[in-house]
Amino acid sequence: MRRAATDAERVLWRRLRAGQLDGLKFRRQHPIPPYIADFCCVELKLVVELDGGQHAADADVVRTRRLEAQGWNVLRFWDNAVLSNVESVVEAIWNTAAHRTLTPTPLPEREGL
Repeated sequence: MRRAATDAERVLWRRLRAGQLDGLKFRRQHPIPPYIADFCCVELKLVVELDGGQHAADADVVRTRRLEAQGWNVLRFWDNAVLSNVESVVEAIWNTAAHRTLTPTPLPEREGL
């Protein structure tokens, strides 16, 4: 699937890869059973999906609900939005990421309160 990336996926990946978005690590074509997410940030449990003409709205709703039920936050963008204005898409992703809080690592037993 990585070799068959759409133009929109390639454009967005160039902006998300290598920690370019506030140091966050995004993965592409990452398995989240039973799906494969276009992009995700595991640290934030954030999925970014790009929808083109091949997407069926009903299937996308089911997919989004199932991912959300697993605790993922899902953002969806049309391919043409990425191709025509990638800056706005990246800003929307950043705004979502900036307002998420990370789940802290629990303290070792007998430490803390």
